[in-house]
Amino acid sequence: MKRLFFLLAILFTIQSAQAQLFSKERLANLETFDNKFLTYGYFLGFNSYDFKIEYENQAQDDNTDILVESQSGFNVGLVGDMRINRNINLRLEPGLYFAQRNLIFPNFEEERDFLRETKSTYIHIPLLVKFSTERLNNFKPFIVAGVSRSFNLSSNQDNPEDNEQGQFRMTSGTGYFELGFGIDFYLFYFKFTPSIRGVFATSNELVADDDPNSPWTGNISSLSTRGIFINFTFQ
Repeated sequence: MKRLFFLLAILFTIQSAQAQLFSKERLANLETFDNKFLTYGYFLGFNSYDFKIEYENQAQDDNTDILVESQSGFNVGLVGDMRINRNINLRLEPGLYFAQRNLIFPNFEEERDFLRETKSTYIHIPLLVKFSTERLNNFKPFIVAGVSRSFNLSSNQDNPEDNEQGQFRMTSGTGYFELGFGIDFYLFYFKFTPSIRGVFATSNELVADDDPNSPWTGNISSLSTRGIFINFTFQ
C-alpha cells in the first residue's frame, strides 16, 4: 500500500510539473466553473483498508504478530463543493465503501481458529477542506485535509457470540482524519478529478472477547483502521 501511494505521488508530481513547464496560454475549458458558489458531482473509486494493531505485550515478533491481509474494495458516492475563495473550498463527500480485510492469528492450526474475515460496508461521510493552486491552463493541483465519520452496516458489535464461536467483533462507528492530493482536469463538458487520500482512524475499533485471556483479543490493546482511497470525481 505504501508503494502504491508513493508511485501515485510521483505520477501526480510529474503531471503537475509538466503543466507548469508547458504553461503557454491555451484555450481554457469551463472558464467560469470555479466562480460558482455551489457545485455538485459524484465519484467512483477503489480502496485498500488495513489495520494498525497495538499490543498489550509489546514484545511481539513475526511468530506472534497478527497478520493483516488487505483486499481491494470499491467506492461510490456524491460530492458537494462550496467555494470559500479562489483557492479554498469546503467539500462534503458522502459515499458507500465496500471493503474486506483478513486477520490471520498465529499459533492455531485449523482455519476456523486462525482466520477471521472482516467484510465491511461503510457509509463514509468526510468533511474536507480543499487547498488549490492557481489554475494552470486546464489543470489545477490541490491538497485536501479534513475529518470524517463512518458507520459500518456490517458491524456485529452487539453480537453475543465472540471468537470462541468464530465471530470477530468491531465497533459500528469510527472517526477518522484524512489527508490527500489530486489534480482537477477541466475538460470540454465537465471537470474530472483523480485523487488519492489516506485515512486514519482516531479510536479503538475492537470489541474484545468476553474472556480477558482470549487468544484472539487478549493481547490487543488497540485496533484501528487505516487505508488509502483512490477516487475519480466528475463534476
